[in-house]
Amino acid sequence: MNSRALLTSSMSRRLLRPVADLIDQRIDRRLRAADAAGREGLRETAEAVKRQQLTLDLLLGPAGRGLSRIVSPGPLNRLHAEVGELAGDRDAAVRNVAAAYRLLVALESLGAGRVAGGTMNICGKLGTIPLLDPPNDEVLEIGTLYGMFSAGLVRMMERDGRSPSVTIVDPFAGVQLQPGTPRRSDPSGTPVDEDAVRTNLALAGPAGVAARVQRGFSEDPATRAAVSDRRYGVIVVDGDHSAEAVAKDLEWAEEIAAPGGIVVLDDFGDPKWPGIKEALDKHLTGDTRFTYLGKASLSAFLRAS
Repeated sequence: MNSRALLTSSMSRRLLRPVADLIDQRIDRRLRAADAAGREGLRETAEAVKRQQLTLDLLLGPAGRGLSRIVSPGPLNRLHAEVGELAGDRDAAVRNVAAAYRLLVALESLGAGRVAGGTMNICGKLGTIPLLDPPNDEVLEIGTLYGMFSAGLVRMMERDGRSPSVTIVDPFAGVQLQPGTPRRSDPSGTPVDEDAVRTNLALAGPAGVAARVQRGFSEDPATRAAVSDRRYGVIVVDGDHSAEAVAKDLEWAEEIAAPGGIVVLDDFGDPKWPGIKEALDKHLTGDTRFTYLGKASLSAFLRAS
């Protein structure tokens, strides 16, 4: 009998069946062991991811500030494009936005309160302003909340070898004030007051400690008189978001912006605050020193003649 016939005969199959069954059992045991190890490996991986996510949420999640600082690729890529278009340099935009993001996380980790606004909005302002090469280092922020944005801008300008001098105007009413919104405690739990602002400005070093802080509303003549003693290379308008108030702030900015000065209008295009775009559109149709440069996230950038 040839070998093929031997292997296919009924007697051979009966004799070999125990061996085949034993092999099958061993294969099944190994498969089950491999499957169990695979499931255990997946469980361990899932637990590791959960631990990492917990740590990430504690650092970047909404607890303590009311907004998440976790970044998504789509918004980040759009911001790179917008800042790059404003600055005329995509590589510099990517670099500055990354530096601004790290700075934002650091300030909110160490400071009292939070930086007002969404992550892309804040990084857009911090990243763009130095790239637009303001004509001098005098900075005016109208509406500051906790002073962290000014602290961040000091750091961003110092990275470019500049020596910023900051002036802040804010009513420090204990809470963030906006027309049509209820008065309520900040999500961070920190009162909106000058002490918190000074604490946060100190994080920026000597320039932050030396900042001028003027308590009052930006439309008050006494408040304006106290800080209109210079021409500002950067003016950030982030106070009362009503169309009437923004119009008044823009009129004031016309008077105190240095030639070539940069004016940043925050929350521009935000559907929650239609008065901002309304005021700017109307302002730009009149006799103005300002030229609209473009926007990054929810901030409009202007340059004074």
